[in-house]
Amino acid sequence: TRMMARVLRSSLTKSQPVGLTGNSNCTSHENTKSQVQDISLCVGNTMLTPNKLSKHLQSSSYIAPAKKLARRCVQIKYEEEPKIDRLSSNQNGIHSDTHPQAINRNSNDEYNHCAGTKKLKMEDEEKALQSRWEPPHWQEVLKNIRQMRAARDAPVDSMGAQKCTDVDAQPEIYRFQVLVSLMLSSQTKDQVTHAAMAKLRAHGLTVDNILATDPDTLGQLIHPVGFWKKKVVYIKKTCEILRKYYGGDIPPTLKDMCKLPGVGPKMAHLCMDIGWGKLTGIGVDTHVHRISNRLGWTGRDTKTPEETRIALESWMPEEIWSDTNLLMVGFGQQICLPVGPKCSQCLNATLCPFGINPLSKSPKINSPLKLPVTGKAC
Repeated sequence: TRMMARVLRSSLTKSQPVGLTGNSNCTSHENTKSQVQDISLCVGNTMLTPNKLSKHLQSSSYIAPAKKLARRCVQIKYEEEPKIDRLSSNQNGIHSDTHPQAINRNSNDEYNHCAGTKKLKMEDEEKALQSRWEPPHWQEVLKNIRQMRAARDAPVDSMGAQKCTDVDAQPEIYRFQVLVSLMLSSQTKDQVTHAAMAKLRAHGLTVDNILATDPDTLGQLIHPVGFWKKKVVYIKKTCEILRKYYGGDIPPTLKDMCKLPGVGPKMAHLCMDIGWGKLTGIGVDTHVHRISNRLGWTGRDTKTPEETRIALESWMPEEIWSDTNLLMVGFGQQICLPVGPKCSQCLNATLCPFGINPLSKSPKINSPLKLPVTGKAC
């Protein structure tokens, strides 16, 4: 019966006429076999007996449809995923929630190596971009400043720290005088500093002589420099350090120079340059700080002279560091004044963001980046 059913299904698929002949009533299990022997199956014009039926089923024309109708049992094998420790994966920068695939140690190493290389490459590119940045037209601006300072007749040219010393003194005494003149120059005009240094040299400006001078006398000698009372204490303590640790000379390194009381980065860089002839950085005072921000040479607004120094040294050629302080201080004393700058006399009026701005003459404005850019240029 199963074979006949298969033939019936295949014949129906091929639209062939199928018929049954003989006695097909099976009343019990015992006589089923004998009754099947009497059944004939008519497929198309062919009469098939059970014996011929078995041979007929072996033909490809009837087996093929049967195979098509048979269900195929497909066994799917799943490869077991290796267990990955969540903690170690997170440490490697791979989260199991976002990476459900099986990841072995080699792939982790390759991923970390590629990610690290990409990060380093991005950092290098960022540093390269920062190192390549420089203010627009800065060479032309600097050339104009040098032209305006060609006469060298500013107060700093005749009364600056380099003009307050005894050039004929012994080298260690000369260096000590440079240090003292820089300590006095803080928050003090060059004219006042120069006058105080003249009185000190007449008194005897050496480490031993200053240590032998009482504080009141020393105060009278340096008055009226800014914060003269504090500077008396600073100078006395500095002399004690110089005699104890440096044999009466000044420190030979920038780091030790900055450790002296009352000595900041600006003084230390200038003292290393003037006293020792060692270029360690740009000396940035209030003039250099103000002018650099007005010109846009810092890239962004800087709040302190030390920030300005770092910004300038990031792009400015080292061969012009030494002349920068003297050049820009004199320019700030004569033209680019703190209050009421003389923009109409400046050769950089059309190149300077501060000079182009109509509010640049306001004494309350210090940064060109904080000003509106509406109105006519001055």
